[in-house]
This record gives sequence, structure tokens and C-alpha cells, in this order.
Amino acid sequence: MPKIKAFDMKLLDLLFEMEGGYVLDFSNATFSRFFLGELEIDIDDQLFTADGTSKAKRFRSFLNLADTQTCVRALRAVWAHRQARLLHEGRDDPVANAEGRFLTLIQDLESGTSSSGVAGDPFAAVRKVSIDQVVKLKQDLMSIHKLEPQARGYAFETFLQQLFEASNLQPRAPFRNTGEQIDGSFLCRGDIYLVEAKWVTNPVGVAELHILQGKISEKATWTRGVFISYYGFTDVGLQAFGRGKSLVCISGKDIRDALDKQIPFGDVIDRKVRAAAETGSVFVEVNSLF
Repeated sequence: MPKIKAFDMKLLDLLFEMEGGYVLDFSNATFSRFFLGELEIDIDDQLFTADGTSKAKRFRSFLNLADTQTCVRALRAVWAHRQARLLHEGRDDPVANAEGRFLTLIQDLESGTSSSGVAGDPFAAVRKVSIDQVVKLKQDLMSIHKLEPQARGYAFETFLQQLFEASNLQPRAPFRNTGEQIDGSFLCRGDIYLVEAKWVTNPVGVAELHILQGKISEKATWTRGVFISYYGFTDVGLQAFGRGKSLVCISGKDIRDALDKQIPFGDVIDRKVRAAAETGSVFVEVNSLF
């Protein structure tokens, strides 16, 4: 059975402009060279021409025949070419929430899940968090504003558990070790992340960041942390916290932006971690990463 379902393929057709037999701006020659150079694959092999010889038909056949790892490598390579082309031409992405939808499709392939899809909606199959779930999560987030201050913290923790569950991050509810309280944890790409969540009136400063870093430092060396502060972080606190830490920071605005763009939360974490490794900054906004 093909790994990429019909509704998923419709999204790829849209993203990679495959209607009419084309694939982006590739000619037959450049398409062949791209696959040989980037992936060491002969896309002209008769194995991929059973349904036709156009670039789009060969690419679709390849995607349905290749193993998951090779399929993902190819999709990421063609996506990178697409993004480089848009940047070179100075154009905005013509497909709404393109990156979030593409990353969700990749996540589904890597996790071995399949999407059911909804008739008439070619994008329903590639949403890890469905439109209905997004609407509910947004409503739940906004409803926290109406609660009393003490209740907000507990409600925020519950909301985050739901957000992590919707993103398949295997969350664990808040737990207490000897002498310390952890607001929960989740698993992302094989790494364990301890969570500190704050819903307080003022942005979080350096003291709170050091407390979470201290908890992480006392655990196994592979443990990481995520500090989620709905009202963000002070510039002074982030500067004083410094570099070389084992945590990343997420604001309420980051969460809202990720939901708006339907970006899987695991990919938010991936981009945050990479940005921290490349820049040393534990807080880079979602809008700067996607």
C-alpha cells in the first residue's frame, strides 16, 4: 500500500506545482541531475515510469516505491529547492501555511501514521492538529484569561498537556521529585524535555530560568528543558542568563503563532533547539523561525 495517500499527494501536487506533469521549474535534464546529485537516484529508471514519463508521474511513482527514509530525504530536498527559488525570486509563499502542512506530512511519514482525510478538503489529511482541534485549543487558551490568578497556572498546565498530546509528544503530567516540582515532561525526537510553565502578569526574568537550568543539570546529561512563559521573557533576563544552556524558551505568542500556522509543536521545538545551537540564544520567536 502506498505510504502517501491521495489527499496527501494533492498537497504535494500543490506545493511542487505538479499539475500538468511538471515539478516546480525543473526541466527533464535538471530534474535528472538534481536526483542524481542530491540523492544518488536515477529518476529516469523504468521502475518509475509505469504510470507515465512526465516529471510529476515519475516523482509520484518514486514516492510510492521508495522506503520511508529515502522518500523523506527526497521530499526535503525538493522542498529546499522550492524555498530557495521563492527566496531568489523575492516571492511570498503562494500556499497558505505551506511549511506547517509540509512538516506535518513529513512527521506522519516518519512516524508511520496515515491520514484519513475529509472529502472536499485536500489538506485535511496533512494536519496533525485538525482545524477543530486548533479552534478548541485557541478557545481554551483564551478562556484562561477569565480565570482567577491561582487557577490560571493549573489551567495553563492542562492546556499544555492537551497541546503536547495533539502533537504526539507523549506528555507526562506534573510530577514531584524530592524537594522539587516539575510541571511535566514530553518526548520529542527521542529527547526528554522537562517543562516549566508560567502564567504570570510580568515577563519571566533570569532567576526563574536559572531554577529550571538547575533542575536539568541534576538529571541525566541528555535531559533538556522548555520554559514556557505566556507573557514572555525580559530582555535583561535573557541576556543575563547567557549562552550554553540546555533549555529553550517559548512564549504565549509563539504558541498562538504555531497554532495559526498549523505547525506541529515538535517542529517548533526542533527549530528552537537548532536556533539555540547556532546563535546561542535560548529564545528565538516562532515568527522568525518559520
